[in-house]
Amino acid sequence: MVKIVENWKWDVWQRRILDREGNIAIRAGRQSGKSEVISRKAELFAFGNPGTVTLIIAATQRQSSLLFEKVRGRCDVRDDYFEKPTLTKIVLNNGSRIYCVPAGRTGYGIRGYTVDLLIADEAAYIPETVWMAVTPMLAVSSKTRGFGWIIVISTPFGKGGYFYNCCFDSDFLSIHVSSEDCKRISKKYLQTQKKSMTKMQYRQEFLAEFTDEYNQFFPTKVIKSCMTFIEWSKGKDFNRGARYYLGVDIARYGGDENAFVVCEMFKKRLKVVKVFTTERVSTVDTIGRIEDIDKQFGFNKIFIDDAGVGGGVTDVLIDRLGRRVLGLNNASKRFQVQGEDKKKGILKEDLYSNVLMLMETGQLDLINNLDLLRSLKSITFQYGKLETGSNNIRIFGSYSHLAEALVRACWCVKERGLALYMF
Repeated sequence: MVKIVENWKWDVWQRRILDREGNIAIRAGRQSGKSEVISRKAELFAFGNPGTVTLIIAATQRQSSLLFEKVRGRCDVRDDYFEKPTLTKIVLNNGSRIYCVPAGRTGYGIRGYTVDLLIADEAAYIPETVWMAVTPMLAVSSKTRGFGWIIVISTPFGKGGYFYNCCFDSDFLSIHVSSEDCKRISKKYLQTQKKSMTKMQYRQEFLAEFTDEYNQFFPTKVIKSCMTFIEWSKGKDFNRGARYYLGVDIARYGGDENAFVVCEMFKKRLKVVKVFTTERVSTVDTIGRIEDIDKQFGFNKIFIDDAGVGGGVTDVLIDRLGRRVLGLNNASKRFQVQGEDKKKGILKEDLYSNVLMLMETGQLDLINNLDLLRSLKSITFQYGKLETGSNNIRIFGSYSHLAEALVRACWCVKERGLALYMF
């Protein structure tokens, strides 16, 4: 390795990273200096090990480019290039190369590289299946050159997943750095951030703690275990023998997004194959969009949250599409179970508990979608006093619209099994 000659005084944890030859997992709070030390690490590795390949990835091009720019800035000081650097590639006179690419949703675009050092920035946000495409690229270097090292860097994003596992893997040097321990960050700034965030958000972003909200309804580990695939194409993957269902959450007055979730039911297994949102638009546009997607899938049922604006949308769609359209409004609609005289209401707890049961028992496959993950992670619950005629649990979330659409689409397992009829 190249001897460090700069005057910068590194923190103890940064020095450990620079001295390490092997895998490293870094969970660090914001502005703690992780990008600075990793850019130095990449520079030292490339100049100190001729003919090697360093690959910098992140979930998006913007994220990977931010770290790459710092690496290039350090390389510019040496000015020892074989060719002029680009926005995504550096080639040094010693034959070493440094690439910067987005991991994307599948990792398909980065297949084919043979890598000596892999640096994954904001690794907790990289889809799990990407790692299956990335890690084999290190195998040759590991066996023939003694490298094949991985450095994963991130603020935590809930428990579970590849990054989480690396932080507790004995093959990795595990570094945990809180922003509160960084002398370069003022206490006043941290106090301001703490006031503007929830406790869980602050613990995650600045204390760099792996934590699910203590009352998080869907545990992160359970969500990630269900996210078993990344891509689904209507033209290639549509199953004519399956049944399809749509769940819709209509933006409230002042809301910003409508949410749509498509589920496929085949041989008693449920699969969420399509997730998307639209900016809040007119009800006419929303109705037309639902009709268009129904023409593509031929839904067996369409479940809509018919509270507020959704009520008008539901009524119009019932007129146009028939009784396949059902309003699910957390017990405001009453249902009769076939063969029984009593009436039953569907509560919000029923909708959410149904999905949690499907996830925990391995009956639900989710498309690996970051927005869906964020939405499910945001759902929390709170117990209250049990009062006559009311439920004793409150379920809510700061980014709940996709979760709301999902729980409605997944109600199809109950709709089929209980033969529900609305009246």
